[in-house]
Amino acid sequence: MELATVDKPRLMPAWKSPWVIFWIALVIAVLGVNGVMVYLAIATNPGLVVQDYYERGQHYERTLLSKKAHDPGWVLRTDLPKDIRAGKPTDIRLQLVDNAGRPVTPDRVRLFVYRPADAARDFSVPMTEVGLGRYAAEVSFPLVGVWDTLAAARNGEDEYQVGQRVEVGRP
Repeated sequence: MELATVDKPRLMPAWKSPWVIFWIALVIAVLGVNGVMVYLAIATNPGLVVQDYYERGQHYERTLLSKKAHDPGWVLRTDLPKDIRAGKPTDIRLQLVDNAGRPVTPDRVRLFVYRPADAARDFSVPMTEVGLGRYAAEVSFPLVGVWDTLAAARNGEDEYQVGQRVEVGRP
């Protein structure tokens, strides 16, 4: 009598299985979407929160319409150095002109500096007039990393602002 031989089924490598490929693709897609979300959160949101956000939001539309009606057409432009180092004094300059290009002299000009990662590090300094329509402030950033600057010119009750994000390097 002859014994019948039975062929053993050949095992397929795991990485060729459609199920394994599906799960790997799903994990890669989820990680990719999370990476995009992290990038967008860092690139677009300064992380600044106003303490009285609810009260300010109640009158947001009225505030916008009021600002638009009183807008004198000022152009604010900040001049930030390219190479800013932590712990080193840095001159930040602001130029104010009206819509015709003439220098403007507001009542008060102040520079606000915000640390998106740590509100305890936020500070502000007054800007001094160095020429007609030109203001400057000497600032020393205490930490390396991302900072948001906001130059605010106040004329009476109206305030006009220009903001810019800066990257502070190692000393």
